[in-house]
Amino acid sequence: MNNLLDILASGIHDAKNQLFLAESLIAATEAKHGLSLSEARYAIEAASDRLSRALAAYQITRHDATPAITPVILEDLCDEVMLAQKLHLASREVTLTVDCQVFDALPLDRDLVTDMLNNAVQNAGRYARSMVKMSVTAEDQWLCLVVEDDGPGYPSLPPEYGIGLMVADRLAALHVQHGRKGSLTLSNKSALGGARFELRLP
Repeated sequence: MNNLLDILASGIHDAKNQLFLAESLIAATEAKHGLSLSEARYAIEAASDRLSRALAAYQITRHDATPAITPVILEDLCDEVMLAQKLHLASREVTLTVDCQVFDALPLDRDLVTDMLNNAVQNAGRYARSMVKMSVTAEDQWLCLVVEDDGPGYPSLPPEYGIGLMVADRLAALHVQHGRKGSLTLSNKSALGGARFELRLP
């Protein structure tokens, strides 16, 4: 079984390399002919992100991954997510707003949390009618990172977890401090009327 997983992981790495090459060729074509192929590049980046999440799932299954905890400035993390997602959402006529109420540097795995939030914003953007909101607050010694939308909400609760959500749920639980574990909650309790993704980290 482990050999099979290693073969699959190697294939995923090769596929990601091919996607990187395709994106480079598109960028060169844009520059040469004055074209705008941002949606094609976004599709490639989204496919690469999905492969990355598949690799993360493999690492969790095979090696029981541990997070790389460092102090992170939450405002910078939010700016990174907004920069990555805002243009694509705008092309779908969806507005992304960010409300970060935490100004201190807090310990977490920046790459993992950024990936989880990017995935959550992407998913919200698929179903939002016009608005997605990401908020960061501190409540009772918990860091709460929330993504909400004004779409129809989850058709059933609890929703089925795909690879992205399964990885997010497991990685949230890997954030442990003073005996408390991080958690992921999905609901239809969005203040905007749609779905709500809530990541709580100790």
